[in-house]
Amino acid sequence: MTFTITARRLALVLLTAISLVVYLIGATRSGGASAAASTFAKTVNSSASQPAMIPVPGGARITVGGSALVAGTSDTLLLDLSVVATASSVSEALASANLSADAVQTSLLGGGVARKDLQTSGLDVQPNYDYSNTGTPRLTGYHVSESVSAKLRDLGHAGDAIGKAVSVGGNAVRVNGISLDLEDTGALVSSARDKAFADAKAKAVQYAKDAGGTVGDVVSITEDVGAPSPTPLTYAAGPSASTDKASVPIQPGSQDVSVSMTVVFAMT
Repeated sequence: MTFTITARRLALVLLTAISLVVYLIGATRSGGASAAASTFAKTVNSSASQPAMIPVPGGARITVGGSALVAGTSDTLLLDLSVVATASSVSEALASANLSADAVQTSLLGGGVARKDLQTSGLDVQPNYDYSNTGTPRLTGYHVSESVSAKLRDLGHAGDAIGKAVSVGGNAVRVNGISLDLEDTGALVSSARDKAFADAKAKAVQYAKDAGGTVGDVVSITEDVGAPSPTPLTYAAGPSASTDKASVPIQPGSQDVSVSMTVVFAMT
């Protein structure tokens, strides 16, 4: 028996085969989509009955602030004084001021001031004019001022040292100001840090407890340290300063060191 396949029959066979393949592919996709939809519905229904744990990148954190203030006793006295002289010429006025300044500095060094804590801080030379007559001012002489600054670290003897320095300088001495300072703050800052951190952690523990968690490790700390500023004292020594100036009474008092910080804790 002989089979003859014409071009028409071949085309019909190929068309039938293609249609079958397309049908099968469509049925497979329809079934998969239904299954996926069913699974998704089950997931939504299941999660609706219980809370979902949504992870936060890096984990939950608590940011709190802490602060502390610690008082310390002043340990340094800052002295600012000057000597003045007036003469008919610059050289005479300067020579007179130099003598007074040298006497004051020698007295301070003998009173316990270290050389590194004694400094010539200024020199001013000004002409003096007589303006009593109308017309051109008349030059009458020159005024010289030499400034000295010193740090007195032994407050128990600082008053005596100042009194003696003023005495040897006599009426040429001008005390521009004295102030108390707290320079040795290392131990005070450490104590303030401990207290400020404890303050911050106590807050973090409370917040974590309220949120149903516990405090974890420290993530970061930033701080700001407030150093004490010199406290000015009133002391007047002018043209009436006597040569028998008594010891200046010094009460150191106290000054504050503060620490404030921001701490970020992990929360578990």
